[in-house]
Amino acid sequence: MNTTTRATEIVLPGKVDPTGLQTRTRDLPTPTAGQVILRMDATGVSFAEQQMRRGKYYDQPPFPFVPGYDIVGTVTAVGPDVDTTLIGHRFAAVTKTGAWASALLLEAADLIAVPDGVTAAAAETLVVNGITAWQMLHRTARVPTGATIVVLGANGGVGSTLVQLARHAGIRVIGTASARHHDRVRELGATPVDYHQPDMYQRIHHLAPHGVHAVFDHVGGAGLTQSWRLLHRGGVLVSYGTAATKNHDGNSQLPILKSFARLALWNALPNGKTAHFYNFWAGKRHLTNFRNRLREDLTHVLALLDQGVLTPQIAAQFPLADTSAALALAESHTTTGKIIITP
Repeated sequence: MNTTTRATEIVLPGKVDPTGLQTRTRDLPTPTAGQVILRMDATGVSFAEQQMRRGKYYDQPPFPFVPGYDIVGTVTAVGPDVDTTLIGHRFAAVTKTGAWASALLLEAADLIAVPDGVTAAAAETLVVNGITAWQMLHRTARVPTGATIVVLGANGGVGSTLVQLARHAGIRVIGTASARHHDRVRELGATPVDYHQPDMYQRIHHLAPHGVHAVFDHVGGAGLTQSWRLLHRGGVLVSYGTAATKNHDGNSQLPILKSFARLALWNALPNGKTAHFYNFWAGKRHLTNFRNRLREDLTHVLALLDQGVLTPQIAAQFPLADTSAALALAESHTTTGKIIITP
């Protein structure tokens, strides 16, 4: 049966301030084979959208487009070959773009079930953030119980999740954050260090004089060398962003390419340490395996949330109509956790 769903979407028209976001409405196509309509129950603001606003995300689409990296929602319609029992149930999905909308068309194969006891907002804090943190900790760095790690930006969406996952696994965490967030970082289970202090890396060395097993660095830039020096022999550096260059003009791909070159050079050194650039979308050419891995990892994380092991870090909630304000708050760097957008 044909259905018509009217969707409200938030459009990024170009390199504009948060107030320059635009709103449009349109009728979504009827889902075809393998597709569903997902009504948005919660989406959010990730660092990716902050970069996209400046045209700085590595492979963002051309302007204009609808941002929104991930979503939690309820299936309202399905294509002709999709199980109709999905209708009325809540799922999460990683979209990369398009989630800042009241409803959207998705492939049913991209849906990941959300436990009944988990709210949409709570689940949304852990979709891309939870997958990223889980994969970096357990798939990329493979940090063992009893090790010590450093998490840069321990109050952020990925950072706060990474701290909690690490502590649950019996891993000691040193987390950087501004001083106003130190109490919260301690509550999460990490030892805080003020990243505004010029001697930040010396303070970390004092806390871990023999080096650390892993550093998770979303900042990049010149500080990446200091992160590498924190590692003991056999340690792992995981770089997963270039926040240090987000306001720089020029080619958006250049900071990433520079990081690739630097990490490759370090991996050639005979010191037993390794360096990785974590790419969420690595392996997507093998789509079935990629989807299975996302489903497995997010299912683990959502189960921990459902069990109360993880605490959702919700910085603030805004309705879709106030997405400009949500983006502005996210870019103020005054919050802990994730900014959530609801219908």
